[in-house]
Amino acid sequence: MKIVIAEKPSVGRELAKVFGATTKKDGYIEGKGYSFTWAFGHLLQLAPPQEYGFIGWRRQHLPMLPKKFKLAIRKIKTKDGLVEDPGVRKQLDIIKKLFDEATEIIVATDAGREGELIFRYIYYFLKCKKPFKRLWISSQTDEAIKEGFRNLKPGTDYDTLFNSAHCRSESDWLVGMNATQALSISAGNRSVLSLGRVQTPTLAMICSRYLEIKNFVPQLYYQLAIQLDKDGQLFKAISVNNFDKKEEAEEVFAKIMDVASGTPNGGKIVGVEAKPRKEPPPLLHDLSSLQQEANKRKGFTADQTLNLLQNLYERKLVTYPRTGSRYIGDDVFAGVPNLIAQLKVHPDFGKQAEFLTTIALNKRSVNAKKVTDHHAVLPTGETPYQLSSDQQAVYDMVVGRMLEAFHQECIKEITKISVEAGSLFVANGTVIRSAGWRSVFNETDDEKKDEENPALPKVKKGEELPIPNKALLEKQTKPKAMYNEASLLKALETSGKDIEDEELRYAMKDSGLGTPATRAAIIETLISREYIAREKRNLVPTQKGLAVYDVVKDHKIAQAELTGQWEKRLEEIRSGASVAEFKAEITDYTRAITNELLQAGSGLAEKFVAPAVQKVE
Repeated sequence: MKIVIAEKPSVGRELAKVFGATTKKDGYIEGKGYSFTWAFGHLLQLAPPQEYGFIGWRRQHLPMLPKKFKLAIRKIKTKDGLVEDPGVRKQLDIIKKLFDEATEIIVATDAGREGELIFRYIYYFLKCKKPFKRLWISSQTDEAIKEGFRNLKPGTDYDTLFNSAHCRSESDWLVGMNATQALSISAGNRSVLSLGRVQTPTLAMICSRYLEIKNFVPQLYYQLAIQLDKDGQLFKAISVNNFDKKEEAEEVFAKIMDVASGTPNGGKIVGVEAKPRKEPPPLLHDLSSLQQEANKRKGFTADQTLNLLQNLYERKLVTYPRTGSRYIGDDVFAGVPNLIAQLKVHPDFGKQAEFLTTIALNKRSVNAKKVTDHHAVLPTGETPYQLSSDQQAVYDMVVGRMLEAFHQECIKEITKISVEAGSLFVANGTVIRSAGWRSVFNETDDEKKDEENPALPKVKKGEELPIPNKALLEKQTKPKAMYNEASLLKALETSGKDIEDEELRYAMKDSGLGTPATRAAIIETLISREYIAREKRNLVPTQKGLAVYDVVKDHKIAQAELTGQWEKRLEEIRSGASVAEFKAEITDYTRAITNELLQAGSGLAEKFVAPAVQKVE
């Protein structure tokens, strides 16, 4: 009997359905020479400290550095405390029985780092020695599943993927367990102060931004504005220089008044620049970019978007969701014209799909060298039915982005008119000559949102134009915006560095905080720990979160770039880099931060009153 193990029951049932296996048993489905069983996500985890002899939270135990990690069955909370989950124990017994009887084991957990970890922990916990094969697919369509089973890979091909996942798991245990106990003990054990390898630098980013805004002192400055008239078409120009003092601004403003009232032609055109600009289409979506778009468009949390996308994946409508790639290879691109042609009947995108079938597709998102485990998120071509409004919204974002990515460039003309009128003024305007990819969602260009002029007239250098209106503007400098989920996800990609260019940001993805698959969980963890809260769409630290940040902000555990470098190292382990070197580094780091935190938390306990959201006035 061939035994297929999936990551969760719904996937196991789908696989069984494809093969025509219909006999339902307790914990698996049987038929056609196969048995399809499943985990429930992570059934096993690294054993807690007490299983290594570290009973209680004591200073003398720290740092806890087990010589060899053990696996333990997932626990659940009951009135008697944490106990072994009986449902997990039962399913593990079923899997063991099936493995013992197996002529072949086929791994069908999610094709990624955590999916590999889920299976390997089960495999090693059950002390199974049988060889296994790996199903590696990017889509749950029947054809993709059948093709995957025709091309099963040797399980050993994914040993380095498991090494990377296992190193991540052990480093999270070492840093999280030791740092949490060290800070909690240092603060007097009044409450559990959870710290983590990724969650703490993420908290630091949120708190740092909040305090920057809270402590921001607005500075007054002054600008001059004039309105010019070209044959009845009015347009606005703003002074090039800002003025710190009102008196200076008023002095120049008076000159404009004199020029305006003294002659019929008040402003002289001293320069006209009209430059065409080609704006390339955006790259296809990976999970992180889709979460950002869903947060901006619909206010969805990162976790909501992941769950909706996972549901669409299991319904065979989109490809693998937890991808960190925004590219596809030529083999996948070969099927894109057909995917686009199927969208000609789409109520919102049909016109653009029709147009794309008549032109050569843009190949900016086609680069096999930049595809990691899975390519970018695409629709599968299956017809959606009975989707909820939220599911439909996410599905349409995937479909719309595909159309954008293969569309033509947006051609703009950027115009800058320089005017002399007692001071130098500039009028800016952008005219879209060919909307290209922007016609898919037909949205306002971000660059045009802040422009004073919807359109500029044709003018020539040397012309003098009347100034019917002018104004002295009093303005204030503004702080950066609070983090929302979209902007935080963007910042996590680059360990907090402000990088707008999407390709440069993508190039840094292996040095970011966490992975596209884990960032939603990081945000939810910080909320469940009562370190941050959602205030409308913003992510705001609580009093508890700020108190913890105040203690750790100058220590290694809060350094985003260091954690980002580890993420890069974990990716390198997947390519065969040394596991021993990484573990030695993490052990040294654990010793260092444990000692730092044992001395850092004094005086912290009294800061913990009931967690309250910090409001920025």
